[in-house]
Amino acid sequence: MIDNIYNNQLIRFRLIFLFVLFSPFAIYSQEITLERVEPPFWWTGFINTDLQLLVYGKNISTTTVSIDYPGLIIRKINKLSNPNYLFLDLTVGKGTRPGIASFQFKSKGKVIAKYLYELKGRKKGSATRHGFSASDVLYLLMPDRFANGDPSNDNMPGMIETVDRANKDGRHGGDIKGIADHLDYIRDLGATAIWINPLVENNQKVYSYHGYSTTDYYKIDPRFGTNDDYVKLCDGIHQRGMKVIMDMIFNHCGSGHWWMEDLPSADWVNEWPEFTRTNYRAGTASDPYASAADSNVFVRGWFDKTMPDMNQHNPFVINYLIQNSIWWIEYAGLDGIRHDTHPYAFKDMMAEWGKRIAQEYPDFNMVGECWMNFPASVAYWQKDARNKDGYNSWLPSVFDFPMYDAIGKAFNEKDGWNTGILRLYDILTQDLSYANPSNLVVFAENHDVNRFLDSQNIDTRKFKMAMAFILTTRGIPQLYYGSEVLMSTGTDKGDGCKRKDFPGGWPGDPHNAFTSQGRTDTENDMYDYLHRLLQWRKSKEVIHSGKLRHFIPRDGIYAYFRYNAKEVVMVVMNNNEEAKTIDTERYKEFLKKYKAGTEVISGSSIKDLSKLTLAGKSVMIIELK
Repeated sequence: MIDNIYNNQLIRFRLIFLFVLFSPFAIYSQEITLERVEPPFWWTGFINTDLQLLVYGKNISTTTVSIDYPGLIIRKINKLSNPNYLFLDLTVGKGTRPGIASFQFKSKGKVIAKYLYELKGRKKGSATRHGFSASDVLYLLMPDRFANGDPSNDNMPGMIETVDRANKDGRHGGDIKGIADHLDYIRDLGATAIWINPLVENNQKVYSYHGYSTTDYYKIDPRFGTNDDYVKLCDGIHQRGMKVIMDMIFNHCGSGHWWMEDLPSADWVNEWPEFTRTNYRAGTASDPYASAADSNVFVRGWFDKTMPDMNQHNPFVINYLIQNSIWWIEYAGLDGIRHDTHPYAFKDMMAEWGKRIAQEYPDFNMVGECWMNFPASVAYWQKDARNKDGYNSWLPSVFDFPMYDAIGKAFNEKDGWNTGILRLYDILTQDLSYANPSNLVVFAENHDVNRFLDSQNIDTRKFKMAMAFILTTRGIPQLYYGSEVLMSTGTDKGDGCKRKDFPGGWPGDPHNAFTSQGRTDTENDMYDYLHRLLQWRKSKEVIHSGKLRHFIPRDGIYAYFRYNAKEVVMVVMNNNEEAKTIDTERYKEFLKKYKAGTEVISGSSIKDLSKLTLAGKSVMIIELK
């Protein structure tokens, strides 16, 4: 027994010794502490040589700071109203070599603390990476609801909310390991890029599963895994020839963020005399007639009581957010960013965010959530839009919410002058508003709306029509996890039901939709339909970047063509309940050169294009020969 006690004490002593020896922190005073430095490390070789470090600790601003490392210079030491913060303006000079720099913090001539700061070398090709584009198909998944690969991290020390799978709005235990275990499933389906809802720490009392209340911008939530786990996941995605898109939120943070108990300055977040919620009127940001009162409530109001509104007009805040984006791009090798609630932040500062990222990664892509119903309103937010006020967002891509609205109605309505399938046509006629229509993300459902299948009265024919349209029209298609196996919201509505667990993602699930053997016949039919289209689309340059020409829908029939110098693809949609045989004379400007074709979905040959027969509520995709 005595030997065991001695051995345990010896082990404990060695661990403490090793921590002090190798930890970047070495604290020598109780009155002054050094608790946090962000970004935690950086890289050499960026075009912009500026770096601003947030340094946090008790009374840290009473110290003087020095560093002795070739090429690394402290230009300015910024002290805010809170003595527990310093913001160090550094220059990482051209030619600075990777290595470990030692910061010294002194008080009254005595070294109070040291911080060992690593400068890494950038990976080869990092600056020239190509972001996601119209050649890709995005697969959106919510990590807490996709698959639980490691039940041991369901509940972690220090994390407030624990797993309760019976609670539709609680944590269910999905994690990074669960995603990694099913990368082959996503690749084999045919998706080429994965957009994952936020993985950074969300240490909130409730509703922490969705990830949109950040409590640490530099740390993966331990209930999902570690930072290293995330980097390995990104590597695994790249090894399979796919791309990875990170979800980021800079309009607001979580009320449980570590700085909310000790803000750097009074204007770090937008404060009101009493709680003031945003009016959610995103149009005020571009409305030429908007009142200052309405605009102010929109951009400075809080998204929710647990989501403090960040003040991007504070120069330290916006610098922090920009550097955080660059840090994750470089650290994890990201191929894209999806930015949440984009118009809700101060738009001039978010333009600076986009510009700074483009400076370092010219071919990178970022898509913003600009949830508005009219093409002109959404187009305002895309980079290089022809805005009368001269505003340029530097945001390359936006979600096509007007098309989402049209897709939801087109297949349910009777076709009329401006109803039914003509809604798709009408939205496309408004593409003159966009600077780059091919860089719009097109979708039928996501994590914020009820499942598309519910809106179509569980009619899989309509679902197939929508998927065929999304995968053949202009833009970047986005699928939502489980679309391929007909996941629905069900009768019990609410956000938790929009984000149900993928069947088979948890040990003991009675239904496993990850395998053909575990899927029902109906699920396999939908999976096979999407699999066939997605695999076909991968190599179709004519769909990725070809031109689009369409004909006004008539009698519930809508035809459009994708074409380039090498190839022409014809898409015909029958929105009628009954089968239709159509005379194609009307489309002769394209068909006059072609006499036959191959229908993509069925693989059947069409020897005579003069007449086409389509089943009710169906689509034909024809490669013209």
